[in-house]
Amino acid sequence: MGVIIGCLIILLWFFHLYYILNYVPVNFTSPVFYLHILIQAYLYTGLFITGHDAMHRTVSKNRFVNDWIGRIATFLFAGMSYKRLIKNHFMHHKFPGEGKDPDFNTHTQNFFLWWLIFLYRYTTLVQLIIMAITFNLLKIRFKEISVWMFWVIPAFLGTFQLFYFGTYLPHKKPHTEEMQPHNARTLRKNHLIAMLTCYFFGYHHEHHESPGTPWWKLYQLK
Repeated sequence: MGVIIGCLIILLWFFHLYYILNYVPVNFTSPVFYLHILIQAYLYTGLFITGHDAMHRTVSKNRFVNDWIGRIATFLFAGMSYKRLIKNHFMHHKFPGEGKDPDFNTHTQNFFLWWLIFLYRYTTLVQLIIMAITFNLLKIRFKEISVWMFWVIPAFLGTFQLFYFGTYLPHKKPHTEEMQPHNARTLRKNHLIAMLTCYFFGYHHEHHESPGTPWWKLYQLK
């Protein structure tokens, strides 16, 4: 099931992007225009969640299949290195909400500063080159304003969504007793909100308790 769900998210991301780049005009007065941006942002978030599940070996029991789905999903998300993500993510699970946690910020709890530092830590020169090349290739085929609105902005919105619901809310201070031993909060039980906000990733304490549970089964742990 993990392979089917992972591939479905990747395909939905691709075909929706293709559709909006070709057929949806950039119209700042149209609610449909903004709806498509939000849908694409949500699918971007799904790409990373798929890559994240692959890091925990929950997409497929076949390691080759699992890792390639993870590589494809994280590359499409923002040209990211799957290998580097695995290293950082397991540091996060080993030292959640502590100084050695690459996702945590010990110097500030300010949302925007933490988010910018978070982006800086996960951005590489190779990644920027890949994204720059891709952007210029897309401009050959599609209008530049469409590339900005449907490819660039949804990616940033997806990053914002992942950070807010998957890092900031679960791990920000103060770290209370009920957050132990993972320094992680969890959303109140509401499966619809949990799915819409971040693919059940807001059930974050449950994820740290059972990292081998795929995102689409996290609700069962509530």
